Amino acid sequence: MTAESDHASSGGTVLPAGGAVRPITRWGETVMHRPARPVTTYDAQLHELVADMTATMYAAEGVGLAACQIGVDLAVFVFDCPDEAGVNHQGIVCNPVLSIPEGRDRRLDDGDEGCLSYPGAFVPCARPDWARVTGSDLSGDPVSYEGDGLLARCLQHETDHTNGMVFGDRLPTRLRKKLRKQMEAEAADYPLSWPS
Repeated sequence: MTAESDHASSGGTVLPAGGAVRPITRWGETVMHRPARPVTTYDAQLHELVADMTATMYAAEGVGLAACQIGVDLAVFVFDCPDEAGVNHQGIVCNPVLSIPEGRDRRLDDGDEGCLSYPGAFVPCARPDWARVTGSDLSGDPVSYEGDGLLARCLQHETDHTNGMVFGDRLPTRLRKKLRKQMEAEAADYPLSWPS
């Protein structure tokens, strides 16, 4: 996707550079299916983790990555993702809280969705077409990100990860089976060491 370096969004968020690319944890591992521990310490260790998450996300050509996806039980995710208009947004969110439209304001986008922890497979997954996530940044200061299009899907998908949910949990049986077949067909391209 993009080269590993400092990447700034239009909002000024800088994703840390210099991290190590780690293997991506797959669905089925315990850390993927339980709520993550809240971030309580904003220190050099957290900064290093987020740098590794950023490097791994770019190496895998993803638009978002949660800590559980590199095997770490902490409620934090990174993203670098366009909205409906093609404007790119980047951010780091610790302890995310999701807000989505309810009632009359709720419109669903039933576009395809995939997951770096279930690589090579994409199926439709209906989600609200707008989302906001609040939380804190690497210093513990409040942050808020919102948007539509792929960005809305990404914010919901990554927040789900911090709550122990993978998007397959949201699918009917027929689509889960289709997703598994696609993933198995692509497995040779995604060894367990991928993308490192």
